Parts: sequence; structure tokens; C-alpha cells
Amino acid sequence: MKKIFLSFWVVLLALACQPLAAQTTINVLSGVLYYDGYATTVTTPAPPAGVIRHRNDLYARQLTAAELQSIGTRLSMKVTVAAACDNYDRIGNVNLALVPKGATTYTPANVQHIELGRYITPFMDKNKAPGSVTYDYDISNVAALLKETSLAASYDFWVELQLFGVPYAANTQITGCAGRNDVFYGSLEFTTDAAAPAQNTNVLLPLLFQASLNNYQAAATDTLGKTTRTVVVTVPAALTDAALFLITSNHGANSGGEEYNRRMHYVSFDKDLKLSYKPGRVSCEPYRQYNTQANGIYGLNPRTDAQWQSFSNWCPGDKIDIRRINLGPVTAGIHNFRIRVPDAAFVGGQGDIPTSVYLQGKTSGVLTAVAGSRGATGAFFLYPNPSAGLVTVANPAGVAVKELVVRNALGQVMHRAAGSAAAQFVLSLGSLAAGTYVAEIYTAEGVATRTFQVAK
Repeated sequence: MKKIFLSFWVVLLALACQPLAAQTTINVLSGVLYYDGYATTVTTPAPPAGVIRHRNDLYARQLTAAELQSIGTRLSMKVTVAAACDNYDRIGNVNLALVPKGATTYTPANVQHIELGRYITPFMDKNKAPGSVTYDYDISNVAALLKETSLAASYDFWVELQLFGVPYAANTQITGCAGRNDVFYGSLEFTTDAAAPAQNTNVLLPLLFQASLNNYQAAATDTLGKTTRTVVVTVPAALTDAALFLITSNHGANSGGEEYNRRMHYVSFDKDLKLSYKPGRVSCEPYRQYNTQANGIYGLNPRTDAQWQSFSNWCPGDKIDIRRINLGPVTAGIHNFRIRVPDAAFVGGQGDIPTSVYLQGKTSGVLTAVAGSRGATGAFFLYPNPSAGLVTVANPAGVAVKELVVRNALGQVMHRAAGSAAAQFVLSLGSLAAGTYVAEIYTAEGVATRTFQVAK
């Protein structure tokens, strides 16, 4: 028995000493303070060195040559928002600006952009914990663009962290916020694997960037009265593989507004329907913990899944989905992208669906696979967390789960559950002692891991 016990620890030590895969973290912005989005742009204090404050809600930094060289084939992005003096849910974005080579500054409206990610802040009281929320994204497709020589020859890559907020409610409702005009702290970092060589087979076509989609403004629709927007796409060379990357979120908090009505969205390419979807999570309960300011969205008590699905297009404290629409090979020439939301009402001529989409393709080879928010590694949420023993696994994308394994901090298997493609299923873990556990969710695309706690 002693030899077996010793052998176990020898194996465990050997595994722990295995070299980790090369990984590099690029700190794009760290704890930058944002100010009233409606006010005149703040000049004092100045932003950190190398950072441009375009507006109170928009900061940017150029990626250096060394940072670009360090990027590999995988790229993840983490946004962290910490509370200051805005206690409402606001929209934020991460953007890649294509700035003419050698420019030391730029006017945002005059350069091309693609949106890399979108998120909604929670209702946060800066005096209560947790005081921050993190949003994680897999943007590995963007790694290829940042390594593309044809883009780098014409442009410098600037990354923008956009975070709109206003302090007016917090000025009277939050202790310590009287008279202040700061709203949030924002941080942004990229993480990548071992550096990859430069590439020359990538094509990028920005199509829409935070463009309005509604039925009552001529510039926001093809036809007044209909929520339809079409973009002509000119593909310069035949593509062996291509995809659209689409971000939409419905807004309009007036009575009967689009924010509170889930609508079917339809996306076509050359008149062929490529994607239909209805925004919204199965439940917003996983994000309740971040909403420390009392609000009408979360209320005082947990809501059922049916209640959330009856009005919630998105969750304060959650990211907005990046929808990848695979096109496969695309011929050179003229094509059409179209998005329709035929049931959208926009009561009172209010509300909007900010829409960002770009086409990315390869002149040879295939695009990098991405585990987006609708993919296997990003689709699952565990709640409540901490739990007393009953843990709900939310699977809003309906990904087929082969098996779910729960391990303790020592890596020992404590529970196994059969696979399922249900929108949610419950794990009964009442026999587990208080502590931290890892759920391994096995799918056809790989293994998604989620950490949770049992508290008794």
C-alpha cells in the first residue's frame, strides 16, 4: 500500500512538472477610468502613456510591433469592468480600428472598424462586492488578421475599449458619488499561444460597424416601415473559406420597447438564408451576483426561466453573442448581406438594434475554428454559484453534451452525469463537502470547464 501511495504522488508530481504551453498576455488597457458620456471630454487627469482618450467613453491604444509579433494562432480577450459612479446597465464594446500606417492619432469616425466584442454592464453599487465583472471571448479568427501582411502594410492596429456611462442616478443614490462624473473602470487584455509566422492569405471586409437597424429612420433600413438592412459586398478575390461575424443587441426601454421583446432575426447571403436566431439566454440568474444595485430587471427574488424568456433580450452583467456564420467558398465579385427582423415594432419610433458585421475569408486554406459564445466552450453557465448542492447547468445553445464530470481540488472524480442536449439540467451534488469543484463538460468540440463552489 505504501508503494502504491508513493507511486500516486510520483505520477502527480510528474504531471505537475510538465512544461506549460507557451502563452503570452498583452495588457492593452489597465484600470482606465471612464467619465460621463454626455459631458465634455475630460482632459485632467490625462490617460496613461500611449493611450488616447477620444471621448469620455472611448479609449484606444496601438498594438506595438512586438505585441503583434507575439500573437499566435489562438487569441482570447478579457474585459473587466469595475464600478465607479454609474449604477445602471450600460452597453460597452471592444473595437479594432484600422488606422493609416504611421499615424500618431486618428479620428474614430474617419477610419474603418470591426467590433470584436460587446457586453452589458450590471447594475453595480461600488460599495458592495463583487465590485467588478469579467467578460471572456474567444476571438482566434482575429489572430489571423493581426498577422496578415497585406493589412499590416497599410494599417496600424489600434484597439478601442468603449464603455458608455452617466453618473446622474449614482450622484444621489450611491454613497461617495455625490458631485462625481466618473462612471466605470475598464481593463482589457489579450492572451495568445506561441508566436505564429506572418500570413498572406487573409481577407477582411468590414460591412457594418455599430450601425443602426430599425424601421423608422431612412438611414437604418432599406424600406421605412420594415426592419431590413442590406449591404453590397465586393469580394476582390475568390475565397476558399469565409465567414460572417455578426453582433446585434436589441435596445429600447420604453413601454413595449424592443429591449423587452424577443424577435426572430434572419440573416441571408445572396438571398440564401444562412442563420435565424432569437436573442436571449435561458436565464439571467447566473449574473444576478454582479447586480449589486437594486433594480427592476432582477427584482428581489429569482425569476423562473419562463419569466426571463418572456422579456429578456440580454442580461445585465453578460456579454452579447458573437455569431459566426460559415459561408464556405465565396466567388470573387458582387454579393449581398441582408439582416431582417420582421416582427420588430419600435413602439413610438424609439429603440434600435446596433449591428456590426464583417466578412473574413481565406484565399487558400480554411478559417480558424472559434469557440464563440454559441460554441461548445462558451455556451454553458452554472448557477447558483456558490450552491448548497443543487447546481443547474444552462446550455442555451443546445450543444450535445456527451458526459459531465465533477472533480474536486485534487482532481478526483466526485460525480458523473450522462450526456444531454437539454437547454438545462440539474446536478444533485448534496453529498459533496463544502469546497471548490471543477465541472468538465465533454462535447464533440472538446471540453468546457467551469469552476463552482459548494457552500454549506
